[in-house]
Amino acid sequence: MGARSVKTDVVANPADTDTLRRLNQDFVRSVQMSNARRFEEILADDFLNSNPDGSLVDRAGFLAQIARPSMISDLEADDVCIRIMGDIAIIHARTTYRKPDGGKGTGRYTDVWARRHGRWLCVSAHVTRG
Repeated sequence: MGARSVKTDVVANPADTDTLRRLNQDFVRSVQMSNARRFEEILADDFLNSNPDGSLVDRAGFLAQIARPSMISDLEADDVCIRIMGDIAIIHARTTYRKPDGGKGTGRYTDVWARRHGRWLCVSAHVTRG
């Protein structure tokens, strides 16, 4: 999962980029592993997620979704783009995965992270699937 940074009006601290790269990898791995415990650590209390079906769920709803066994396998993120603008970061990426019927699936996601009390927390996510 390579990541690239995009130049913004704010010069990003390399440590922030590294932290966000690791958090992004954790996010993707936690989706695949149905690791709701890890999401409890990295999601903000006011987190919202736009699901591929168009529904919007809050933190509790997202954690309930994640706790169920994942219906996809071999989830990978690539073309990762991390944009840091002060205490806000936006991560865009393309995903590939295997559907329950064995077919290949693709999608994209956009996650918004905010630095709160010195910690990066995910405040919003938007997922699409093809």
